[in-house]
Amino acid sequence: MTSGVLHASIAYAMWGLLPLYFHALAAVAPIDVVLHRSLWSLAFVGVLLAVLHRWEWLRDMVRSPRALGTFALSALLLSSNWLIYVWAVHQGRVVDASLGYFITPLVNVVLGYFVLHERPRPVQWIALGVAAAGVLWLTVAAGSLPWVGLALAATFGLYGLMRKMSRLGALEGLSLETALLAPLAAGLLAWRSSQGGGTHGLDASVMGLLALSGPLTALPLLLFAAGARRMPLTTLGVLQYISPTVQFVLGVWLFNEPLGGSRLAGFMLIWLALVIYTAEGLVAMRKPPVGR
Repeated sequence: MTSGVLHASIAYAMWGLLPLYFHALAAVAPIDVVLHRSLWSLAFVGVLLAVLHRWEWLRDMVRSPRALGTFALSALLLSSNWLIYVWAVHQGRVVDASLGYFITPLVNVVLGYFVLHERPRPVQWIALGVAAAGVLWLTVAAGSLPWVGLALAATFGLYGLMRKMSRLGALEGLSLETALLAPLAAGLLAWRSSQGGGTHGLDASVMGLLALSGPLTALPLLLFAAGARRMPLTTLGVLQYISPTVQFVLGVWLFNEPLGGSRLAGFMLIWLALVIYTAEGLVAMRKPPVGR
């Protein structure tokens, strides 16, 4: 349990600190950051698979066009999530990005209801209603939908749903996704370099930072997977708020992003929804099974 909490906490802290890394790559276009991230992630996980001799899963995947198609879709969702997130950091919208990961657990409840036909408990519906009120408040206050947060929550929620329904582990899944993205990523990078973008003109220090995206993508996923196996799901659900909280703090206090009273009120409604959702989950976990 202690080991699991430590693994998962480190993973969530690393995800929360990613704005610092992407901020250091502000000179590189978001699309190029994502293309590099795909290729360097593939290189890193490929080395890990070679060291661990974990290739047996690949034969079954290659023989299953349906599975490959599913992972191609999950790869598209993952890369879309990466692109929106990097763009948000470059545009000084880290607080908006944190909103997406605050509401992702509630988006998962909605997806579970419509896709997996799960039945949310009454208090979970209340939490969803409070969160919806928060999003509506932010929309009215800003005069437009908080689309960055909603897009991040939707893409990551759908990605998580697809990975939940897959039988591959974190390392194997990321390997297959980045392998499917690799031809497109390499082709786009080559084309962009020929047009003066991509890797054209980047110095060694920037290239070194881009290469670092491989381990920075894979290591938190592996730590998360290791932690998830060692603790109850409810504990993991509480720890997941570490990442957006760190992002929110960075956005407000380090990057000096605006947070007026009306905007803060919207966030407070969403935080209230998360408190309701988490507390209800803790209570539900402690109840004895029916019939005992």
